[in-house]
Amino acid sequence: MKLLTHNMLTSKCMKAVTVGYPLAINASDVRVSEVDFNPDFIAKIIPKVDWAVLWNAAESIGQLEGLPKEIVENYENDQDFLKKAHHVLLEVDVINGELICPETGRKFPINNGIPNLLLNEDEV
Repeated sequence: MKLLTHNMLTSKCMKAVTVGYPLAINASDVRVSEVDFNPDFIAKIIPKVDWAVLWNAAESIGQLEGLPKEIVENYENDQDFLKKAHHVLLEVDVINGELICPETGRKFPINNGIPNLLLNEDEV
């Protein structure tokens, strides 16, 4: 599971959950793989990312790699910033672990890079 994906996941569809975001990550297997750098894509995706959630997720799995805590000014033209953002958004994969709902503590498994957010009948 890429951290870009994590940034968009919520457990809001569960009973008694009003926000369900952000899901905490407990990773047992994290891999980094090289992905072609596309600065235009990264510059366009940055405004759609909840940066604080991304930063905390990267920190929780030990993959900050110098990522600044806040988006830098004029980031569209800052290649160093875009490369760091590219790294955490697209090159870091949580292979195995779990996502944890912040409101209920419900754990959702991540197996082979795929988060399973399917709910039991009594949770809907």
